[in-house]
Amino acid sequence: MARRTVEHRGTIARAMPENPLLRDRDVEFLLYEVLDVLALSRLPYFAEHGRETFDPFLGAARRLARDLLFPTYKPMDEVPPRFEGGRVLVHPRMKTVYPQLVALGMASATRPYEVGGQQLPLVVATVASAYLMAGNLGAYGYVGLTAGAAHLVEAFGSEALKARLMAPLFEGRWTGTMALTEPHAGSSLADVHTRATPTPHDHFLISGSKIFISGGDHDLTENIVHLTLARIDGAPAGIKGVSLFAIPKRRPETNADNDVCVAGMIHKIGWRGLPSLAMSFGERGDCHGWLVGEPHQGIRYMFQMMNEARIMVGVNGVATASVAFHEALRYAEARPQGRPLASRDPSSPQVPIVEHADVRRMLLRQKAIVEGGLALVARTALYADLAAHAAEPEARLRASLLLDLLTPVAKSFPAERGFEANALALQVHGGYGYSSEYLVEAWLRDQKLNSIHEGTTGIQGLDLLGRKVVGGGGAALRALGEEIARTVRRARTAGLEAELVDAVSAASAEVTALTQTLAARGLGGDAEGMLLHSADYLELFSILAVGWQHLELAAAATAPSSGADAAFLRGKRLSATYWIRTELPRISHLAALCRTGEDSYARIRLDEL
Repeated sequence: MARRTVEHRGTIARAMPENPLLRDRDVEFLLYEVLDVLALSRLPYFAEHGRETFDPFLGAARRLARDLLFPTYKPMDEVPPRFEGGRVLVHPRMKTVYPQLVALGMASATRPYEVGGQQLPLVVATVASAYLMAGNLGAYGYVGLTAGAAHLVEAFGSEALKARLMAPLFEGRWTGTMALTEPHAGSSLADVHTRATPTPHDHFLISGSKIFISGGDHDLTENIVHLTLARIDGAPAGIKGVSLFAIPKRRPETNADNDVCVAGMIHKIGWRGLPSLAMSFGERGDCHGWLVGEPHQGIRYMFQMMNEARIMVGVNGVATASVAFHEALRYAEARPQGRPLASRDPSSPQVPIVEHADVRRMLLRQKAIVEGGLALVARTALYADLAAHAAEPEARLRASLLLDLLTPVAKSFPAERGFEANALALQVHGGYGYSSEYLVEAWLRDQKLNSIHEGTTGIQGLDLLGRKVVGGGGAALRALGEEIARTVRRARTAGLEAELVDAVSAASAEVTALTQTLAARGLGGDAEGMLLHSADYLELFSILAVGWQHLELAAAATAPSSGADAAFLRGKRLSATYWIRTELPRISHLAALCRTGEDSYARIRLDEL
C-alpha cells in the first residue's frame, strides 16, 4: 500500500502506511463468517445476488473511499461550503466526488429493479457505506439523505408524485433532504408550525421555517427535494395533525423557482463538507408542496426515513471511530518515543510507542468499540432485510421486532462510544493529536454530531425503555433473549472460555429482570420513576448488545488457522475478552441505579445548580 510522510517537529520524518479506513478482513469475516449474508440469496428478492455481486460492489466502494473520498476530506473540512448571493456553493472537489457516488448507485442500491435499484441487501450496502463514510462523511451525506427521501416517495407517494420525483432522486440528478426541525420546537415534532394551505390544484401552499437542514442547498444538482413536515390548515393539534410534503426547490414541470430560500448557514464544528441550513418556505406566498400519502400521517411516514437515518448515523459513528483507530494504530507503529520499562540504558534506541502497554490499552479499547459497533449496525441492517423479505410471515415479524428494538442502540452506541474511541485516537497522538495538522482532531469534531442529530441519546433512551422493550408485552425483548441464548450455545459448542460465555448469559438475564421491574413500575402509574434512568438503561442495554456481538465474533474466530489469519482471529477473541471482562460488570452498577431510582438530578432545583 502507498505510504505517506508524517512530519514530527524536531524529529526525522517517518513513513507511515496509508489509512485503510476499515480493515477488509474485518468486513469479509463479519459478512460471510458471522452473519452468513449469503443465506439471503435463498430469498426470492435477493435471488440474483451472491458473493459474485457482493464483493465487486464492496470493492468499488472501498476503492472510491480510499482513492477519491479520503484525499478530499481534509480540504473539505478546511474550506466548508459558503453562502453567497442566496446560494450555497460547495467545495470544488465535490463536483468530482458526487458523480462518482452516483455512478456507484448508492442512492438506489437496495431498491427494487423496477425503480432503477440494484436490489442489494441493506446489510451489504450498509457495510459499503461504512467505507464511504470513513473516507469522507460529509460527501457521502448528500447521497445518503437522497436515498432516504426517494424511498419515502416510493413507499408513500401517489403514482403521480412518484412519476414526478422518484426517478431523478434515485438517479442522483436531484438530491433530497428531510426537513423536520423548526427553530422554536427542536426535537418536539408535535410542535411543528409550518403551514400547508389547500388550493384547487394538486398542490398546497407552504409557509414556514426549518433549521438544521443538511444539504438544504448546494450547486451540485439541478434540483433539491425537501421531505417536509407541515400542518394542513385546520389540522388537529399535536402529532396527529402533522402531514408530510414533498417540496422541490424548483418546480419539476417548469423549472420555475418554488419560493424555497436559504435563510442562513449554520457554522458547524464538524461535518463541514455538508452544509447545515436554516430554510424558509413561502416568503413570497408561492411555495408549492405536494402531499405525500394521506393527510395527518406525516410522523408515521417520516419515521421510515428517520429510522433509516438512525442506522446511517450509527454506521457513520463506527466509520468515524474506525478511520481514527487505524490512524492511531499506524501512528503508534511509526512514532518512536521512550524505552521499555526494563531498559536502563538511555543510549539504547527508542521504541515505537505501540510497544508501551498503556498505548496498547487505548488501541485495544478503540478496536473493541469499532468491531462491536460494526457488528451491531450490520446485524441491525440484516434484521431490516429479513423484516422486509423473509419467506415466512413469522420470520418477518420476529426480524421487525428485533430491528425496532435495536435501532436506538445501533444509533446511540456508535455515537457515544465512538466519541470515546476518537478521543483515545487523539490521545495516542499526544500533543500532535491536538493540532490541526493531524486528522484525528477533525474526526473527533465530526463524531460529536452523531450523538445529537436524528434524535439525541436522551431521546433514544426514552424510546428504548418507554416503547421498544415494553411494547407488545415485551415480545421484542424476549426475541432478543432468544438470539443471545442461541449465541451462547454456539459459543459453548465452539469451546470459548466458560467465564466469557457465562458472563454474557448472566448479563442477559439481569437486563431482562431489570426491564420487568421497570415495566411494572410504569404499569403501576409511576412513568417518571420508570424512565428516570432511561439514559443509564440505554447504556447498560448497549453494553449487553455489544457484548453479545463480541461473543458472536469470538465464536466464529475459533476456527483453526495459521499465519496472518491466526493473528487476526486471536485479535477477535482478545477484543471479546476485553469487552466482556471490562464492560459487562458495569451493567450491575447501572442496573442498581435504575432499580433504586437514585434521584439527585431529579430533585435538584434551578437555584441549586
